[in-house]
Amino acid sequence: MRSLIITRSVIDSILTYAKIAHPREAILILQGKAGGGKILINNVIIPPLATHGQAFSGFPLSMLPSALSIMGVAHSHPSGALAPSTHDLNHFYGRIMIITAYPYDSENDIRVFDGNGNIIQYEIT
Repeated sequence: MRSLIITRSVIDSILTYAKIAHPREAILILQGKAGGGKILINNVIIPPLATHGQAFSGFPLSMLPSALSIMGVAHSHPSGALAPSTHDLNHFYGRIMIITAYPYDSENDIRVFDGNGNIIQYEIT
């Protein structure tokens, strides 16, 4: 992947949803398009039958439709940790993972990771 673009509305949705769910973890599905070495994330969906706890969040993958537009998952860390846990990496789904950490104020409270836990730089449009 040469570039990752995330729309401002997706960033705002992730931050707002995390604030609403706090002190529980929030989880969202990331939708977009991939091609030509680029990924565009332009929508989020609340997963069906999602569970939210103080140190976990999840949803049954069997409930997701088969869709090429699913690019990954975004979730919050109420603890303020802006890095993936071992559990996060072991349950990685899609191409990217976005983590937002308390206090969920701006894109400075967001990081994007690949399946190995490496930080991915992104652009907001």
